[in-house]
Amino acid sequence: MTGLCVVDVRLEHYSSGRNLGLHEAQPRVSWRFINAPANFQQEEYEIKLMQHNGGTASEVLVARNVSAESHLVPWPLADTVIGSREVWSIHVRAKGTGHDSWTPWSEACFVEAGLLSRQDWTCHRISAPWATGTTQGPLPEDLFRKEFALSSHITRARLYVTTQGVYEAEINGARVGDYFLAPGCTVYSHRLQYQTYDVTDHVQTGANCLGVRVAEGWCTGRFGFGNRRAIWADRTALLAQLEIDYADGTRQRIVTDESWEVLQGPTRFAELYDGEVYDARAEVCGWSSPGLPDTTASWSSVVALPFLPPQVALVPGYGEHVRHVQRVSPKEKITTPSGKIVLDFGQNLVGVVEIRGIKGQAGDSITVTHAEVLEHGELGLEPLRACKARDVYTLRGAGDGETYRPRFTFHGFRYVQIDGWPVGSEDVLEALEALVVHTDMEQAGTFSCSNQEVNQLFSNVRWSMRGNFLSIPTDCPQRDERLGWTGDAALFTPTATRMYKCFGLLKNWLQDVRTDQSSRGGVPPLVCPNILQGFKVWGDVWPAAIWHDVIVLTPWALWIESGDAVILEENYDAMLAWLKAIPRNSRRVAGGVLWDPDTVQLGDWLDPAAPNDEPQKAVTDSILVADAFLIHSLDLVSQTARILGRQEDAKRLELEAQAARTQFSAEYISLNGRLVSDSQTAYALAICFNLLSDAQTRRAGDRLVEIVRLAQFKIATGFAGTPFICEALVQSGHANVAFAMLLNRQCPSWLYPVSMGATTIWERWDSMLPDGTINGSGMTSFNHYALGAIAHLLVGRVAGLSPAEPGWRSSIARPVVGGGFRWAKTEQSTPYGTASCSWELLDNTAEGKQTLKVDVQVPPTTRMEVVLPGAEQEKPIVVCGGTSSFSVDYQDTGNWPVQAISYPF
Repeated sequence: MTGLCVVDVRLEHYSSGRNLGLHEAQPRVSWRFINAPANFQQEEYEIKLMQHNGGTASEVLVARNVSAESHLVPWPLADTVIGSREVWSIHVRAKGTGHDSWTPWSEACFVEAGLLSRQDWTCHRISAPWATGTTQGPLPEDLFRKEFALSSHITRARLYVTTQGVYEAEINGARVGDYFLAPGCTVYSHRLQYQTYDVTDHVQTGANCLGVRVAEGWCTGRFGFGNRRAIWADRTALLAQLEIDYADGTRQRIVTDESWEVLQGPTRFAELYDGEVYDARAEVCGWSSPGLPDTTASWSSVVALPFLPPQVALVPGYGEHVRHVQRVSPKEKITTPSGKIVLDFGQNLVGVVEIRGIKGQAGDSITVTHAEVLEHGELGLEPLRACKARDVYTLRGAGDGETYRPRFTFHGFRYVQIDGWPVGSEDVLEALEALVVHTDMEQAGTFSCSNQEVNQLFSNVRWSMRGNFLSIPTDCPQRDERLGWTGDAALFTPTATRMYKCFGLLKNWLQDVRTDQSSRGGVPPLVCPNILQGFKVWGDVWPAAIWHDVIVLTPWALWIESGDAVILEENYDAMLAWLKAIPRNSRRVAGGVLWDPDTVQLGDWLDPAAPNDEPQKAVTDSILVADAFLIHSLDLVSQTARILGRQEDAKRLELEAQAARTQFSAEYISLNGRLVSDSQTAYALAICFNLLSDAQTRRAGDRLVEIVRLAQFKIATGFAGTPFICEALVQSGHANVAFAMLLNRQCPSWLYPVSMGATTIWERWDSMLPDGTINGSGMTSFNHYALGAIAHLLVGRVAGLSPAEPGWRSSIARPVVGGGFRWAKTEQSTPYGTASCSWELLDNTAEGKQTLKVDVQVPPTTRMEVVLPGAEQEKPIVVCGGTSSFSVDYQDTGNWPVQAISYPF
């Protein structure tokens, strides 16, 4: 493709090609350019809309607009919406400066609407007659089937399906789609997500069969602490609607109703925590094919249930699907001191293990037990708590070898122990493979540098995000938890958006956060979906800073990355409701707007100095932490009000933020900038949240340096302070001290786990002790992304690339050189194309000097400010679309390495 072209036409925030079954009746349109000339700026664009009906397409509109915008432009037909099942295509072309003729029309972007109205659903909700009583324990999967006949001349076939539970669908013996654990996790009492599949190639003229496997999953299975089951429904249920369109314009529907039949399947139970038990002897040959060749099975009639209650919306959701995204082969077979066979995959990951070519006698069983680490040579099971993480496969005795892959569970693991491996099977090292599972997000950003341990750290953060962004953003993937803790997501979202395009997943999750919040008097949940009701303390409605600030912090981070103000609009009322719900100290202080000091706070959770069994008991005053985040939230919500044109709200919130700052200063700050909590977290928050005067900020920065040097550069922050500690040092002019912390390898530090062989981020700084013993706190995970927020500093400071305005219409390249780094580079996929910044220090041995070489790539139609360290007054150089290179003499300040403060005794 030569010459300027419009490419990658997309709708809303969906990935390319994911336009089947959408609910947006007027989706916004985005596009990018390739082969753009230097300094090209779009001046006009045209959008051509075509509607498709059967095999014909008719042009509806060609809309021209004089505009430079190519990101989330409005649907061009203000009075026309896409109706249920309708198919439209969108083509775009543009012209502008440096290219005053129209580009060719882009390739078509097709969109097909789902079932937008409840009236579009004509199916029943069906269940197995034995499916009641799931609170008593796990039940086997149910196999639902329906045979039907089709006429000839089929033009289109669509399957709309969902379950209260998790499912896999088959037509005529072939799997439909590749969604793992569909329909995903949500607040099932208010939203049930459904999927739309194009099954035109699955159906045939004549006899057909639709089959659906259904297991318990999040909705009716065990989920959360303890042995709680059936939180949202007391039985699994299926809703399916297969629609067949013919060439003559007629439509045939096959829907779930009382004519279906059901049988318990070979998956004897499938638990998210305990694993899957599969008995291949119970397989039913041809169960999803017409004719049912296996006549030994005893099928039962289904139970027809009332349709979903009115308050439960049927929606497709906004997030990408969960899929098997990668295969990982084991790296080593280990025989443990006790004689067990253990495989090491070399990477802590989330997914399942596939076993191929199993040969043995009918009734032989293979057990696969998963764990994240080894402890003294044996599988480290303590972090699993009440989670078995164990899959069991019983052979049917097929002589040609059997294959097994779990369908309805997932595990967090690096190591698996294999018990019962048949003697006649091939070597276990060759027979097993791990399938990595997570929401199929597109990669957004990359990072690498001259320090390989830092590169491993970045990789660890990426793997932890991947493993914990599985339908919802979870805390950890391995133990009896895997919950959507709001504090973790609130603090990590700015980092998450730089790594993966997770807008859809988080937008979807925030809708559930608002749903849970609406039933809690304006207080967001601690976890979402909120499964903590009924638990002592955790289940009570008590406001907590950071965790409940998620309704402010996460939408704001999504706005910064995307420039989409709709995410702010969707969450604005919830932001105000949360600020209103915060208990204030007005009963103690006249006009008080800070937190009531009697509230229970989680504070700087998991401060390394806190007792193992009391992670909330941090060095930093928890109310100071809460007040700092309150002011930060007030600032962000007031800015949100300005962006949305709510000027009265903005003025009121700005005045409240001013009052809060004054009261914070009186309560916590000395005239010279010392804080009553003389801690890393306190100073980091005060600096990053702009709680100090200029003079106080300088003094606070100096004091923070003293504290860090006295600590031998060891980290002394928990969840609250970790995302901000190094940024505060950089902002206050002490970048090399930040790098000294970053590069420290002594526990607690970011590189201590790397030195211990970690391939993901740990929940605790010392999840594993130096002698290889697991931290015995009872709350230890080796895959927990929260402390990985440091990756934001790597891309934004070390490599030096950040958005200069929300949505990346302009960016800034300002690498912070120091810390012994010789080079660094990062790339970011923005709404306008790839932005990148790379730098390298070159030695000029002839002159005894160094040269800093900086290369940048600027997406078409955008601009970038390049700030070269060491250049005169560091004035920004403005460059537009294309690549540019710069060189400048660079002189090291001479304060590296930074020295710790040591006592002489």
